[in-house]
Amino acid sequence: MLDLLVNIDTVPLVLLIVFCCFFLIQITYYLLIFLRLARYKGARPGQSKTGVSVVICARNEYYNLKANLPLVLDQDYPEFEVLVVNHASDDETLNLLSDLQREYPHLKSIEIQKDLNFFSGKKFPLSIGIKSAKYDQILLTDADCRPSSRNWITEMQSAYSKGIKVTLGYSPYTQNKGLLNKLIRFDTAHIAVQYLSYALAGLPYMGVGRNLSYHRSVFYDNGGFIPHYRIRSGDDDLFINRVAKKANTAVVVTENSYTLSEPKKTFGQWITQKRRHLSTSMHYRFRHKFLLGLYSFSLLFYYLFFLLMLSLNYSIFPVLGLFVIRLAIQYLILSRCFKQLHEKDLILFIPLLEIVLLLLNTGIGITNLFREPNKWK
Repeated sequence: MLDLLVNIDTVPLVLLIVFCCFFLIQITYYLLIFLRLARYKGARPGQSKTGVSVVICARNEYYNLKANLPLVLDQDYPEFEVLVVNHASDDETLNLLSDLQREYPHLKSIEIQKDLNFFSGKKFPLSIGIKSAKYDQILLTDADCRPSSRNWITEMQSAYSKGIKVTLGYSPYTQNKGLLNKLIRFDTAHIAVQYLSYALAGLPYMGVGRNLSYHRSVFYDNGGFIPHYRIRSGDDDLFINRVAKKANTAVVVTENSYTLSEPKKTFGQWITQKRRHLSTSMHYRFRHKFLLGLYSFSLLFYYLFFLLMLSLNYSIFPVLGLFVIRLAIQYLILSRCFKQLHEKDLILFIPLLEIVLLLLNTGIGITNLFREPNKWK
């Protein structure tokens, strides 16, 4: 009977110790990883302005190209070309590109008339565009993206210096009204905080194809997309996960370096997109999966143990104290990160949106285990 009472009395202490462990893991991520972006002063500008090949893959993107492509073609940069790979489109894309080529001689159109199945998704057309590029420095974006300024190419190119072969940029979604817009933009900004901070910590693991640059020699030297050609997605993050290193990767977060795009209009469309993105992360290198998984795992159980101890009336004051400490550190660091990314309006909603995304990502992760995401366009 005495042993049972002793065991019962130790339960609050054990729960508090476990909660403290998850608390410390979370604080470690903020202080050792995310703080790097919060304190980032910008890459040291490179001296040369070498030629740049902007590559855009398009499939039935007439309206997006009509709206956004002129903004890419009008960049204030001394030497660049824009290659649009028209991948088996059956809309008016071909006619639009022909009209624009008469006005912009540095626009090059590459036609793929049949949908070949060498690669999944846009890996095949993208590889054709990269191999057809005139310059070694490749800059990628999508048809539904528009540069935030005429200095987009200049800003993305500025990070290249001796030894740098990969440049990671940021591509936010436009700010509109509504909770869904805030949720999508918070998710995008939070993901950017992670991959940009990891890169600054010497552990680059992904980039986004909406705003990404690397040398064509890196593409050739690493076999292009062949190592993961059977995977539907990953033309951006899986490629970067394999080729980016501490010594060859830089990040750019200046506002003029962004590319902007419109977010999904419905919750269902966004969830479908997230399912595809999260399924790709399962193919990252082990160390990246471990670090990203540990962060998500510790965050989930940090909140679960917090609620459990409050409901059981265990160690309430120490638990609340640690909760306030983490919240303060989170606000101090993430608010500076979000200011770096010019997402200031999201700062007030950090705790609420974090919890919502945690629940959504957990549910999506479980769903992906039993049902494969839909194919990409």
